[in-house]
Amino acid sequence: MTDAAHTDWLAWLQPRAQALGFDAMGVAGVDLRDAEPGLQRWLAQGFHGAMDYMSRHGMTRARPAELVPGTLSVLTLRMPYLPAQAKGWQQGVFDDLGQPQRGVVSWYARGRDYHKVVRTRLQQLAQQWQAAVGPLGYRVFTDSAPVLEVELASRSGLGWRGKHTLMLSREGGSMAFLGEIFVNMALPPSAPVSAHCGTCQACMDVCPTGAIVAPYRLDARRCIAYLTIEHSGAIDPQWRRAIGNRVYGCDDCQAVCPWNRYATASAVPDFAPRQALSPQGLLHWWRWTEDEFLQATQGSAVRRIGHARWLRNVATAIGNALANPHTEHAWAQQARAELLHRAHHPSPMVREHVAWALAQQPGA
Repeated sequence: MTDAAHTDWLAWLQPRAQALGFDAMGVAGVDLRDAEPGLQRWLAQGFHGAMDYMSRHGMTRARPAELVPGTLSVLTLRMPYLPAQAKGWQQGVFDDLGQPQRGVVSWYARGRDYHKVVRTRLQQLAQQWQAAVGPLGYRVFTDSAPVLEVELASRSGLGWRGKHTLMLSREGGSMAFLGEIFVNMALPPSAPVSAHCGTCQACMDVCPTGAIVAPYRLDARRCIAYLTIEHSGAIDPQWRRAIGNRVYGCDDCQAVCPWNRYATASAVPDFAPRQALSPQGLLHWWRWTEDEFLQATQGSAVRRIGHARWLRNVATAIGNALANPHTEHAWAQQARAELLHRAHHPSPMVREHVAWALAQQPGA
């Protein structure tokens, strides 16, 4: 057994974490009291929208030792998710948005569900650690509990909070998942790094719905990622046109960020994009039965929205394509005919979005 009392655990864990696909790691303390006022203001303004679990958990998000009693330190880790074949992805995001008859799924969701991948690998790392140190109290998280992930990551030196509220690093941009291991071992905190957004506000300027209402302040109720994923009902008509052909999530604020020129490719095969979820014709996605949707999204983060919300999103995108004056007449005729096939869908939400899409006129 390793001499636990005298081991530099961060150095010991580093190569093992790298072998599992993590490219950065740090240690944060558990005293996040100075983050609580900002969290309270954000919740009080209702910026969390219908994500009631955020208000329900309240300040637990800023109190790791309350979430997992006995926690003395938090090991934070970063896992890139861009596949190697994503070269030129930043321009590609905007090229895809310029093809209204094709639908787009956010890059992070084109492969296997990151919750499964990151959590499994965090667990493997923690088990290796426990085998070396002996009895170790720990719990792993990745976007799966009331945890202030970006706050912990920035305090532990993985990067800084960008104006779009995501974690940014000079070495790898923001195209990465975060994970944490809460442990009952006191470890020396890592040194934080300085922020490097400067006067740039490209992410704020590009947001189609103005969801980044101020630097470091996101109104989730306006965010296309929230509207197409977290929001469970009909999408407010005022935001439908801005959604364009985005069917699941939105990459605009990351694609425009200068630091994402340095976004690193993932070493994890699970994040390779599936053909079924890569950009393709909206009518192909619209034709999916529920069984076909479930089969195509098995093991994917996309499955969590269910078939009805998928149809809601695709119908919105088709409506936006019908409103585009450059859309081919033959495609528009076919789209209207196929929308009518679901005009009496059992879901009132789907019916509403089908009706809205059918009402869209070129150039309107």
